[in-house]
Amino acid sequence: MIPLLAPRRLWRRVLLGLFSALSLLGTVAGVALGHNDHPPVPTFPSVLFAWTFDPLPVAGIVVAAFAYLWAERRVAERHSANPTPRHRRWLFMGGLAAILLALVSPVDTYEGVLFSVHMVQHLLLEMVAAPLIVLSAPITLALRAAGPSARRPMLAVLHSQPARWVTFPIVTWFLFAAVNWGWHFSALYNVALENDLVHYLEHASFLIAALLFWWPAIGPDPQPWHIPHPVRLLYLFLAMPQNSFLGVALLSTERVLYLHYVTVVRTWGPTPLDDQHLGGALMWVLGDIVFLAAMVGVVWAWMRFEDVRTVRLDARLDREEGERRRREELERRELSRSRDG
Repeated sequence: MIPLLAPRRLWRRVLLGLFSALSLLGTVAGVALGHNDHPPVPTFPSVLFAWTFDPLPVAGIVVAAFAYLWAERRVAERHSANPTPRHRRWLFMGGLAAILLALVSPVDTYEGVLFSVHMVQHLLLEMVAAPLIVLSAPITLALRAAGPSARRPMLAVLHSQPARWVTFPIVTWFLFAAVNWGWHFSALYNVALENDLVHYLEHASFLIAALLFWWPAIGPDPQPWHIPHPVRLLYLFLAMPQNSFLGVALLSTERVLYLHYVTVVRTWGPTPLDDQHLGGALMWVLGDIVFLAAMVGVVWAWMRFEDVRTVRLDARLDREEGERRRREELERRELSRSRDG
C-alpha cells in the first residue's frame, strides 16, 4: 500500500510539476513569441493566454523557489523547535509570482507596444516583488540553513566594507531614484526596447535597486546598518515625492519620449502620447499607494516595538523593585536581630 503524501510534500510536488511545465513551455513558446514580435489585439479572454514564457526568467524563478524550499527544509531539520515561519514562505513565493507576472505573462507580451503596460511591469518588479522578497527574510533563512563553515564567509561578506557601503540607507535611496530617473529620461530606455540584452539589464537593475531600497526600510534580515523606526518612516516619506515627480513628469509632457512606441506598428489602443500619460499616472498613483502602505507598516512595527520595549522595561522595573524590597526586608531582619541580641 502506497502511503499518502503529507500535505507539505504534496504541494512541493505540485509546485515542482508547475515550474517544470513552465520551463518546458519556455523553451518551446519562447522561440515562437520573440520579444519584439507584434502581439495581436488584446481581446478577452485570449489576452489571458498571451504568455511569452521567456526561458531565462522562468529558469531563475525555478532555481530561486527550490533554493528557498531546500533551505526551509534544512532549517526545519536542524531547528525543529524553531522552524521558519510559514508566512515568510508565502511572501517569498508571492514575490516570485510577481516576477513571473512581470516577465513572462501577458504583461511582457504587450510591454513592447504599450508604455503603460511597460510601467506595470516595472511596478510589479519594484513595488510588489522586491518588498515581498525582502519581507520573507531570505538572508536569515540562508544563514540558518548554512553550516558553520559556510556561515562564516556569509557573515564576513554581510559585514564587509563594500556591503556596508552599498547598503547604506542614503546610498540605497539615491540608487533607487537614480535607476528610475536614469532609465526613464535617457536613451537607454529606448535601447532596452530594441535590444533584449539591454532589456534584461534594465529589469535586473530595477529589481536589484528595489531590493536594496526596501531592505533597510522593512527588512527583518540582519543588515550592516540598523536604522530606528522614525528614520525608516522619513526614508520612505522622502521616496514618495521623487516617485510622484517622475510620474507627473511623464504625465505632463506633451511629446512622446520614446521613439520605439511611435514607430511600432499598432492600429489599436491609445495614441503613444496618451499611453505615455497613462503610464505616468500609474507610476504616480500606484507607486504612492505602495509607499503609503509601507509607511503604515513601519508605524505599526514601531508601535509593536515600543509595546515590547515597554513590557520589558516594566518587567525590569518590577524585578528591581522586588530586589529593593528583599534588601529592605533583609536589613530589617538584621536590625531586629541586633536589637534582640
